[in-house]
Amino acid sequence: MKNKKLLTGACVLLTMVSCNQQKKVNILKQTDFPKPPMAEIIPDTFINFGQTRVDNYYWMKDKNNPKVIDYLKAENAYTDTVMASTKDLQKKIYDEIIGRIKEDDQSYPTLSNGYYYYTRTEKGKQYRTYCRKKGSEKAPEEIIFDVNKMAEGKPAFMFGGYDVSPDNQLAGYFYNETGSFADYILKIKDLKTGKDMDFAVKGASSFAWANDNKTLFYSVIDPVTLRSNRVFRQVLGNPKAVLIYEEKDTKFSLGVTETKTRDFIFINTGSTNTTEELFVPADKPAEAFKIFMPRVKDVDYSVFTHRDYFFIRYKDKQNLNGKLYQVARKDYADRKAWKEIMPHDKDVRIESVVVQKDYLIIETRKNGLANLEIRNLNNGKKEFITFPEPVYTANSNGNPEYDAATFRYTYTSLNRPTTLYEYNCETAKTEKLKQQEIPSGFNPDDYKVERLWATAADGASIPMAVVYKKNLKKNGKNPALLYSYGSYGMSSDVYFSSSFYSLIDRGFVFGIAQIRGGSDMGEQWYEDGKLLKKKNTFTDFIACSEKLIADKYTSADKLAAMGGSAGGLLMGAVANMRPDLYQTIVAQVPFVDVVTTMLDETLPLTTGEYEEWGNPNEEDYFRYMLSYSPYDNVKAQNYPNMLVTGGINDSQVLFHEPSKYTAKLRALKTDDNLLILHMNMDSGHGGATGRYDGIKDTAFELAFILNRVGIKK
Repeated sequence: MKNKKLLTGACVLLTMVSCNQQKKVNILKQTDFPKPPMAEIIPDTFINFGQTRVDNYYWMKDKNNPKVIDYLKAENAYTDTVMASTKDLQKKIYDEIIGRIKEDDQSYPTLSNGYYYYTRTEKGKQYRTYCRKKGSEKAPEEIIFDVNKMAEGKPAFMFGGYDVSPDNQLAGYFYNETGSFADYILKIKDLKTGKDMDFAVKGASSFAWANDNKTLFYSVIDPVTLRSNRVFRQVLGNPKAVLIYEEKDTKFSLGVTETKTRDFIFINTGSTNTTEELFVPADKPAEAFKIFMPRVKDVDYSVFTHRDYFFIRYKDKQNLNGKLYQVARKDYADRKAWKEIMPHDKDVRIESVVVQKDYLIIETRKNGLANLEIRNLNNGKKEFITFPEPVYTANSNGNPEYDAATFRYTYTSLNRPTTLYEYNCETAKTEKLKQQEIPSGFNPDDYKVERLWATAADGASIPMAVVYKKNLKKNGKNPALLYSYGSYGMSSDVYFSSSFYSLIDRGFVFGIAQIRGGSDMGEQWYEDGKLLKKKNTFTDFIACSEKLIADKYTSADKLAAMGGSAGGLLMGAVANMRPDLYQTIVAQVPFVDVVTTMLDETLPLTTGEYEEWGNPNEEDYFRYMLSYSPYDNVKAQNYPNMLVTGGINDSQVLFHEPSKYTAKLRALKTDDNLLILHMNMDSGHGGATGRYDGIKDTAFELAFILNRVGIKK
């Protein structure tokens, strides 16, 4: 279920047909290789609401079953055989991507509580090094975490970030060694000695420092459901942790944070549609938490602190895009004292709020594009940062310094490398701080970016962005790749990709579809692509695909599609619904066994997903979900070429989903197209954890796409 990641890459299996002296390139098919693995059929029967389902591969759930591991190894071996002739192409793509990345690089320093923080990457090293300098950018460097050393000898390693204590002497940090988001461990490092303290919490998901520099609040996950459901308080040096709060509602998950003002510790608990926040003074960590506003079904609110005020982003069914309130801190409990400072606008979604001493930075989304509004809290004056291009992404990075009069934001588009800017609220001037460097060279003017609108089955206009080389002719002969996600209200924003240009420079049209299920066009866009309207997500993507074909950007025999996690569900659904539209589909860690997974409340994250997909224990939802669930709707028909990926330690989409899906496709598909499964046997949802290993995965996937359209160089 559930989250997205973009690319990884793949394969070119082309030979010249020499036996009859033809000069045409021959694209190899499945029958040109040894027979693929065929999983054993062991039927399991499930009956719900009078509907009988037979799952021949339910036995694959158990990764402790040697037969399961043998099957996965056989699939990986088959994939290696099929992809063997693409090794040179994979290496070439890998080198191209590396050439677009500045391997020795450093982030722009950020001042926080007297220190300048930044990260470094070094050529040949898989992970970042986290550093700081005291008081000045010219001060000696202090290495906080060298993740390369931490990851030595480990097949997978994920560094989950860190937070420094108010006195700058200690750093709490997360890491795991499985690649699974469920296996993070919280530890504390003494920055004076460089050594870890005798403190470790398995399954921690968030934490916050109290102002005494020794009291820590942290949340932990339930080891079965992987729902973050409890918050503890613990004083360093005291082995006893005190349970502060437990979330009993299984649809809710929680986290704990400290505010920028260092005044409060907040517990944020929420489901998809409903939230509640509790807080305690950071100077008085032993006090009981107070509820800011009691939860009300379908009311989603977030609190942002100023030293004099609270600002509240508030959303309910009548105000889907949100409105913004301001209230004096002492009057927060009196709803009549809340002053509305930004009313609801059906066309403008409030995305985020950054509070500084004299300014409010509000990030909004209108017509699928981001806008930044700056409000002077002293005189009410408003300024707006505008962007010239037809399609782009801009995000506020804020400023960790409460008293600052500046904030930072990033800007990118399909042909514009990511750039970091700093905006001065006093002068209304913008300064460019750092632009993503492309060492191999890149000229944005060599490419054209367009925003297109497809008409959905119900008449809705669906936006998508495309980029291609300027000399490309729209004659229907160009290969293309269309990507999207379309779930959880997560927008499919455009961005500059160092990877996709290995396709674009070979003549591909690359597109990102902003389909319903995301919040690209506002919160209603999300509402119209979930629960009993989920099929809009799939038909929107199909409409975008048809638009590319109708306008002669590409043709069905040259169009590839890609999506990951819930975007992998999208891939599975469109493969079943319109296999004729796609030549190739890459389904990354796909959530495809929707009904069986959502019926099993013992599986991670299931009950918390009811507000996204529906509860299949209710007949209407069961039948609707069954009507689109990719695994349940695989049938005897032709399918596109397909690459399916998974991770053995995946905690979001358990490994058996892509495994079962591949096995069922193999048994039923009637075509001679390639179907391969690439299962990472060391990691989880995000794939390879090191940056170079991740690029190898990307090159693998891209080579597969290129191979299928006959491009071998």
